[in-house]
Amino acid sequence: MNILDLPAPEAARALVGRVLVRRLPDGTVIRARITETEAYFGQADTACHASHGRTKRTEVLYHRAGTIYVYLCYGIHWMLNLVTGQEDDPQAVLIRGVEGAPGPGRVTKYLRIDKSLNDMMLGDALALEDDGFIPARIDAAPRIGIGYAAPEDQARLWRFTLGA
Repeated sequence: MNILDLPAPEAARALVGRVLVRRLPDGTVIRARITETEAYFGQADTACHASHGRTKRTEVLYHRAGTIYVYLCYGIHWMLNLVTGQEDDPQAVLIRGVEGAPGPGRVTKYLRIDKSLNDMMLGDALALEDDGFIPARIDAAPRIGIGYAAPEDQARLWRFTLGA
């Protein structure tokens, strides 16, 4: 089973330790191990962009697992998400950190990701690789930066980090 077919909370944990492979148009390849993720789990999750339903912006969340969802945060930082779960059930995992680039805005700068990858499938431009690395520990904590969400959604332990 493809880990992106899993529900977002399970996929978010499973993605920690995997490698993102970014292939640039000039042939440059950048590899980065995922160190931090966050799960966003459907319309019932008030922290998820799809909590207000299907819109032009959120349409990509309803696509099949492996679709790339990139959006601009605070008008400054691109955020990289991977759609998970079943088609028409909006879920995604935010890639919050990779080795050498902690923080979701730094991830996209490091991997040179912008809106041009939005709604593409993982493949040539951006791929996911399992190099056999097994994390010694994965820590779970509440998601951050979601003060607008319901208290129960703020408290969910859906942020996963590579433990030391």
